[in-house]
Amino acid sequence: MPSYKAPIRDFQFILNDYLDIGQFRELSGFGDSGPELMNPLLEAAAQMCEEVLFPLNQKGDKQGLTYDDGRVILPDGFKEAYKLYVEGGWPAFTCDPNYGGQGLPEVLNMPLMEMVCSSNLALGMTPGLSHGAYNAILLHANDDLKKTFLPKIVTGEWSGVMCLTEPQAGTDLGLVRTTAKPNADGSFAVSGTKIFISSGEHELTENIIHLVLARLPDAPSGTKGISLFLVPKFMVDSNGVVGKRNAVRCEGIEHKMGLHASPTCVMNYDNAVGYLVGAPNKGMKAMFTMMNAARLYVGVQGLGIGEVAYQNALSYAKERLQSRAITGTKMPDKPADPIIVHADVRRMLLTMQAFTEGSRALAMEMALKIDITHRHPDAMVRQEADDFVQLLTPVVKSYLTDGGFDTANLAVQVFGGYGYIAEYGVEQYVRDARITMIYEGTNGVQALDLVGRKLPQNTGRYLRAFFHPVDAFITQHKDNPLMREFIKPLSKHVEYLQQATMWIGLNGLSNPDDAAGGAVEYQRMFAHVALAYVWARQAAVALEKISGSEKEFYEAKLATARFYMQKILPNTISLLSSITAGSKSLMQAPL
Repeated sequence: MPSYKAPIRDFQFILNDYLDIGQFRELSGFGDSGPELMNPLLEAAAQMCEEVLFPLNQKGDKQGLTYDDGRVILPDGFKEAYKLYVEGGWPAFTCDPNYGGQGLPEVLNMPLMEMVCSSNLALGMTPGLSHGAYNAILLHANDDLKKTFLPKIVTGEWSGVMCLTEPQAGTDLGLVRTTAKPNADGSFAVSGTKIFISSGEHELTENIIHLVLARLPDAPSGTKGISLFLVPKFMVDSNGVVGKRNAVRCEGIEHKMGLHASPTCVMNYDNAVGYLVGAPNKGMKAMFTMMNAARLYVGVQGLGIGEVAYQNALSYAKERLQSRAITGTKMPDKPADPIIVHADVRRMLLTMQAFTEGSRALAMEMALKIDITHRHPDAMVRQEADDFVQLLTPVVKSYLTDGGFDTANLAVQVFGGYGYIAEYGVEQYVRDARITMIYEGTNGVQALDLVGRKLPQNTGRYLRAFFHPVDAFITQHKDNPLMREFIKPLSKHVEYLQQATMWIGLNGLSNPDDAAGGAVEYQRMFAHVALAYVWARQAAVALEKISGSEKEFYEAKLATARFYMQKILPNTISLLSSITAGSKSLMQAPL
């Protein structure tokens, strides 16, 4: 049986030491974010995830879902667990107090998101999607819709879902055919079919609010003719009271590789009553509000799975006895040494640790930048923070989901044959992690977004939000002999990334296939360098703290930073070589 223990100490390290969130106390929501609030929150979230959500994960995967004439029945215990989640006030954590939220910063919500994803991703899908729907309604809907629908979404009594994909329209949403015809009362009759709708139907909540992309009768073709509509499962009056069933029906659920306890639905809308969110034919703008938030959340899904997979692999490696260490017996009182003494097992474990701890710091920094974007009084500071978020969103989504899947695979490898057996739990993590690389924009699409949109945006302004702080950090620490082992490789590989960026920019102008053909590799290269920057900064903090009472903790940080710089970061060299080889062999090969 697998186990899970929330990494509270690492969350504290990132919040207090790495990000130093205390410096933002003057920002809205940050005033009470000190240890007196943060530590109890982390401990309460950890207890809920470890004791309530995690025990249902493997059981839910085994039991799966039941579809019964439009109803979707979740595994035993899921409804009760969700009720406890709601009663704890967790859905309202970062929401606007005007609608019943607690108004706390997103950076404090990030540990909760990771813990939920580690403990039970299938159940965590519903509140995660609801948060995306909340953001879209908050930013784009009119006041009447906000007043009617947001309070119950904030409390978690109602959930929200994104309804974008159709059989012929996946990534290419310009092919959406769902229609919305005006009604006399100002509402719209929405008709069409949506597929792959996560949490589109369930009985966890009293109502489900569907945000549906559709076309008005006079809409232009392509993405310029898409509008966004709020379509509730049950009609709601002006006082928020639930009434009759809307013409919204689940026609079936998908039988999937993983996430067996999370419903992926085919949804039909048959002249369902819907309400326009935002301006006509501007649905893509509102949709990207949901998608950008969802992409960070999906990245954290990969991280969460990677963390729990790593924990179980580490525990197993310390206990499993197989063979003797090649440098001599380590445990003569036992029939064999534990496999953690073997070099290849250590390579896998350290790769997993470097990924999870580095990605956690990056994801939480992204959340902090989002908070600064929305809460800081200085417009220039807000702009710089938003530039960082815009640039790094595709990198975080792709790298954390690729890494989560790779880490789960490594966990199976550490377990050996037992990893392939369902009883030990890690094979589920491989299955569950696989979808994260696909939904909310495949990782290949993320790469195209990075090289095609983000790099040239505003004459390269987004890039400055990353490279300038990195250059300043290198300059600050380059003469520190204790930091040399981290600064030297960081500096060198930043130069490699700049070379790749220039090559993509120059060659992509004359041959777009050169940019597209190297996009995924460039995205991975960017991620490696971003994690090197993260690890160098963590090392700088560890060197300052290492003489204190937690010497062992900070020594471990330095050891993992060294491993990353020496064993993982050099991958950028081969990526640079492949990128600059161009696209000729790729595009001219007969297939």
